[in-house]
Amino acid sequence: MKAFELLAEVDDLHCLSVKVPNSVLPGTVRIIVLSPESEEDEAGAAWVAGISHEWTEDLMDVRQDIYTLEDGAPVSAAR
Repeated sequence: MKAFELLAEVDDLHCLSVKVPNSVLPGTVRIIVLSPESEEDEAGAAWVAGISHEWTEDLMDVRQDIYTLEDGAPVSAAR
């Protein structure tokens, strides 16, 4: 099964219209509709902002500074 990404229009009657390439043969096709939802976008932005705030606090905590440049070995070092 081949997949094509196409732009389509939905009119006021909720009818979908799309022009497909000539390589798509006549017959039944499966259509997946992706539509952005403003609630998800706002919730996603709030989640990212919250995580960013939490991580900033953790990363700025001097108690988290438990490693130095002298710790470990270079990636290219023999094991």
